Amino acid sequence: MKIPERTPVAISSDSFFFEKDKSQSVLVMGVGNYLMGDEGIGVHIIQEMAKRQLPEYVDILDGGTGGFLLLSCFQVYPTIIFVDATMDGKPEGTISLIRPKFASDFPSALSVHDVGLKDMIEAVYLMDKVPDIHLFTVSIKEINPMTIELNDKVRDAIPELIERILSHSKNLHSKLV
Repeated sequence: MKIPERTPVAISSDSFFFEKDKSQSVLVMGVGNYLMGDEGIGVHIIQEMAKRQLPEYVDILDGGTGGFLLLSCFQVYPTIIFVDATMDGKPEGTISLIRPKFASDFPSALSVHDVGLKDMIEAVYLMDKVPDIHLFTVSIKEINPMTIELNDKVRDAIPELIERILSHSKNLHSKLV
């Protein structure tokens, strides 16, 4: 049996890869279940940011519901900004910035089938190297299974949230250099 030759795959400069030095980079990771309506706002943010020309020190990652598979990111980035939905009782589309000190400061998983951000952070605190963690949340009212559509108020928060993320990233990057 002849084994087919593998064709080399080029990695573009926009690709997410760990060979690049990340010591002066900020990772923006959107988390959530894209198929659960507003619960997927973190993923929607990353998709919108991917359409923009971002500063070279900002990397973006669709963390989806990856859970513990994302732990390797914590080893290479000194600073990580998460974006997630929360049911905190605030009006829909409210943007909040949290500087979590403990895993309990993170929202619980909104979808019962997902390993939530809180669970992943608990594992991070057991690691030798813990990055500087920031969390932007967007308040939602409900989860709508099997839709990628966002509530109008949540969708309308996207441009402001991206600007706040980029501004915050710039301030964080200035502390790294």
